[in-house]
Amino acid sequence: MQTRVAYGDTGLRLDLPDGATVVTPSPRQAAADPRETLRTALRRPVAGPPLRERVSRGQTVAISACDITRPQPRHLMIPALLEELDGIIDLDDVVVLVATGTHRANTPDELRAMFGDEVVDSVRIVNHDSRAMDTMVWRGTFGRDVPVWLNREWTEADVRITTGFVEPHFFAGFSGGPKLVAPGLAALDTVLVLHDATRIGDPRATWGITHGNPVHDDVRTIAETTGVTFALDVVLNDEQAIVEAFGGDLLPMHEAATAFAKDVAMQPVDGRFDVVVTTGSGYPLDQNLYQSVKGMSAAYQVVRKGGMIVCAAECRDGFPDHGSYRESLTSGATPEQMLAEIAGRDHTIPDQWQIQIQARIQSDSRVVMHTSYLSDADLAAAHLEQTDDIVGTVEKAMREAGSAARLCVLPEGPQTVPYVAGELP
Repeated sequence: MQTRVAYGDTGLRLDLPDGATVVTPSPRQAAADPRETLRTALRRPVAGPPLRERVSRGQTVAISACDITRPQPRHLMIPALLEELDGIIDLDDVVVLVATGTHRANTPDELRAMFGDEVVDSVRIVNHDSRAMDTMVWRGTFGRDVPVWLNREWTEADVRITTGFVEPHFFAGFSGGPKLVAPGLAALDTVLVLHDATRIGDPRATWGITHGNPVHDDVRTIAETTGVTFALDVVLNDEQAIVEAFGGDLLPMHEAATAFAKDVAMQPVDGRFDVVVTTGSGYPLDQNLYQSVKGMSAAYQVVRKGGMIVCAAECRDGFPDHGSYRESLTSGATPEQMLAEIAGRDHTIPDQWQIQIQARIQSDSRVVMHTSYLSDADLAAAHLEQTDDIVGTVEKAMREAGSAARLCVLPEGPQTVPYVAGELP
């Protein structure tokens, strides 16, 4: 069975055993005119008045946008917003805030690739830095005792606009919407509480669940309470093209977008599998091992206990080396020990949430990576295996599992989230 799976910029072609269950997003045609689709979302929102009716001359505007680890079509969305604000807002009064959360700052070259030269040359773009407390404003305690500091430029702007894209998220339920406020523009201490072991360990903190999800419940509360003037989200197809756009009041807009995204990206299967081949969804999502945990998690939804997950992720940015992920991931003797250490802490350390999810997957499954930038020794230190031959590894695992072995393939990784029919919460 010939299939192409997402990997870096080019993808991989694999000749996998026949009879595999291939799970892909529901096919959706790209919008014929994405600019018009965006304009319609701004002028005919899901809820509330059009954008232009929410702003006044002389006001300052802050726009929140995803960082480079997300395939948001910023080069289309930000110009659409600026065009809609033309004649009311002076570009000198606009700042675009890259909602990095705890991720690294994006480089000048990356910003040009993300936003386009025209945007970079016409408006000020600032990378949020969760560790720079002099750039934060205290907003109070919200949700389940979350201490909230938010980016000063965001907080003090007269008009606050979130922009993002909506897809299932492995512990927040769905991306986009309120996540562009917190954790996107929050201080590290806020993020650590939102991602503590209790919240991440809750079975409702998973793909496709927002209400009742302890992570998303608090994320929504923070964004709603601190105030968003207008929200704009898109849903993408497997070619990262805009399918639909949603605008308006933050929470109703996000509800509509998540309902659409769930129909596109979450697919039922008829049971669990002995082997699941997954990916990090290609560049920019598979640029490091940290982000590739999402691909592992998508596969984990349908692999049998003790089965194998094979994850193809280029990892051109390594683990990465910034942040605490690599050091923490390689410090534990086993995944089980890491889980025990996380459960026993009285505080949250940066990136432990990713390790908590990864260790849970590795405790139940054998995870084999295929990367281009991490060595076998790098991965062994993270309790992972590496293969240069995905097909050979899969065929061997299938033989060892017996004649009734079942294989599942997720060519787009977490862009499609499978679930066993009848088990979706």
